[in-house]
Amino acid sequence: MSRPFELDPLFRRLTALPGVGDKNAALFEKLIGGQKVWDLLSHLPIDFIDRRFSPPLNEAPNGRVATFEIKVGKHNPNARRGQPYRVKASDGTGEISLTFFHANKGWIQKQLPEGEKRVVSGKVEYYQGKAQIVHPDIALPEERESIQTVEAVYPLTAGITNKVVRKALNGALSFISPLPDWLEPTYKSQQKWLNWDDALKAVHAPESSDALDPQHPNRERLAYDELLAHQLTLALVRQKQRGTNGRILEGTGTMRALMLQALPFSLTGAQERALVDIDKDMSATSKMLRLLQGDVGSGKTVVAAMAMLRAVESGAQAAMMAPTEILARQHAEGLEPWLSAAGVKMVILTGRDKGASRKLILENIASGQAQIIIGTHAIFQDDVIYDDLGLAIIDEQHRFGVEQRLALSNKGNKDKGGVNVLVMTATPIPRTLTLTAYGDMEVSRLDEKPPGRKPIETLLMSSEKIETMIDGLKRKIEDGARIYWVCPLVEESEFMDMAAAEERYDVLKHYFGDRVGLVHGRMKGEDKDQVMADFSVGNLDILVATTVIEVGVNVPEATIMVIEHAERFGLSQLHQLRGRVGRGSDQSYCFLLYSGPLSVTAKERLRIMRESEDGFVIAEKDLELRGAGDILGVKQSGSVNFKLADLSVHGELLAAARDDARLILERDPKLKSERGNALKTLLYLFERDQAITYLRSG
Repeated sequence: MSRPFELDPLFRRLTALPGVGDKNAALFEKLIGGQKVWDLLSHLPIDFIDRRFSPPLNEAPNGRVATFEIKVGKHNPNARRGQPYRVKASDGTGEISLTFFHANKGWIQKQLPEGEKRVVSGKVEYYQGKAQIVHPDIALPEERESIQTVEAVYPLTAGITNKVVRKALNGALSFISPLPDWLEPTYKSQQKWLNWDDALKAVHAPESSDALDPQHPNRERLAYDELLAHQLTLALVRQKQRGTNGRILEGTGTMRALMLQALPFSLTGAQERALVDIDKDMSATSKMLRLLQGDVGSGKTVVAAMAMLRAVESGAQAAMMAPTEILARQHAEGLEPWLSAAGVKMVILTGRDKGASRKLILENIASGQAQIIIGTHAIFQDDVIYDDLGLAIIDEQHRFGVEQRLALSNKGNKDKGGVNVLVMTATPIPRTLTLTAYGDMEVSRLDEKPPGRKPIETLLMSSEKIETMIDGLKRKIEDGARIYWVCPLVEESEFMDMAAAEERYDVLKHYFGDRVGLVHGRMKGEDKDQVMADFSVGNLDILVATTVIEVGVNVPEATIMVIEHAERFGLSQLHQLRGRVGRGSDQSYCFLLYSGPLSVTAKERLRIMRESEDGFVIAEKDLELRGAGDILGVKQSGSVNFKLADLSVHGELLAAARDDARLILERDPKLKSERGNALKTLLYLFERDQAITYLRSG
């Protein structure tokens, strides 16, 4: 099935619309994130101008848009450069000044000839006690309808006015035609939703503030369409995954028992529940694709080790991929005593391994002598040949694209069922975002911390008191404390972030001498690793850093985190940074340094940080405050950026779409019914072409 012809007009280039030429097409693309008519139709208004109010001039209220039929009076051209051009006008009840800045004198005289009647519209303002309209819309009385009584207002970008957007949209609306309805009729009726084409036209013609509300039925209808297309795509991916024979990995439990004996602690209830989920997946005939969400310090590495041991016990290899070399080596160091106790051989492979050492590692992997492989993206490069890879674990999934995940999973022996995949993240994700970003995966949560961990004491402090705090840190260092000092985010400039860190480093060196280290994103990898290693072993007391340490070294001796200009950070990032401390049994502290005046949102963020250590609660609050795009990172490969749906508002619609998608495929797995064919149109509309490919391939 190719794209239905009914959609062709919507997929035409923007240049087919009035007022959109080659020159401003690029500006439109910047504004709406695409080049198609459908991209413009998905660009929804944020406000409207209501010109239906038409009082007599003597009752014209200040600050309200109104429309008047007037007689043009005397013209008062600007006497000096920079002064406005004013035209007096009246309607028999009162007077008003029509005011123009930087306007063409000839044009004004043509539009407003003295003694003639005109219709003018705009916001009434009072200047020196007299009513005026600045740059009014103007029409002849017999052409009054040319002034739109209600005009939608859209988000704009430099170089494009609302008038230009409206003109293009009026053209785009004429491209809309009815489509076969893909909604379940009873649900549509319960929600009191219009047909797709009617709802789309209606959202571009708001006549009240209610029509702009994301929860208005017309907006909800369009949001649901987008969410259903996404959830149906994920359900098709999931269906294909389950229909693919996987690798059954049955362990004896011997190696796990040996590892458990070597652990200085007992597993939490959450860890045990996650292992039950993973074991069930590994015993199934279909491939495992599971997301393990762990709050900071919840012990996901232990769960990963247990999963890898089961794979090794069944005769397969296991690989674990981390986003950075330092994190890969940290994983290896942490796992080594446990795996040694279980009698398992582990190797580490990163981009830094060269020559003879790399050759030896590759030989061990290819022969199967290396049972567990830890590394960076280097472990899925073409020259890495596995003897029998059965399990791939990917840490910090948000740092990798889907393509990288697939590259690693393709390293397995397809005759034996390929590779089971476990994805891990220490970034708690709100439920709605989990459904969108990881909806093709089953999900396990680690929401308990190991016993013996004390809550981190979080304190707010004005940056004006920084000298007092430094004096306090001196005393803490004398008692053996190690300190992270994170410098502020400066716009979106890595260079500026570095400069801020270097400045703070110089200040702290004045107080603490050579016991202060510095890391930032522009340092060479080996230099960065050396500084972090020095901090880890206690050669440094203070580590000044940019956010590069958000995911990084685990130093149980580090008990103090200072975050400078905390008001510039999002909640989830603050939580991640705070989680760098509190990893040992000693009391830990997090100082949030802020500079006033604080916005309402910044105050709320800092309040939440003081009151909660629960990463999942914080993630939900972050969604409310920042929106989905910022949390997921819309620039990340594989992330979702909705245009019509707002996940902070449409969470219930998302859950309904997920349930609907699953039910659809249970009843009609090939989408061959009448509704199924309509759903294919929906998938094409939202460019989920890969879903159609899955249907074709079976």
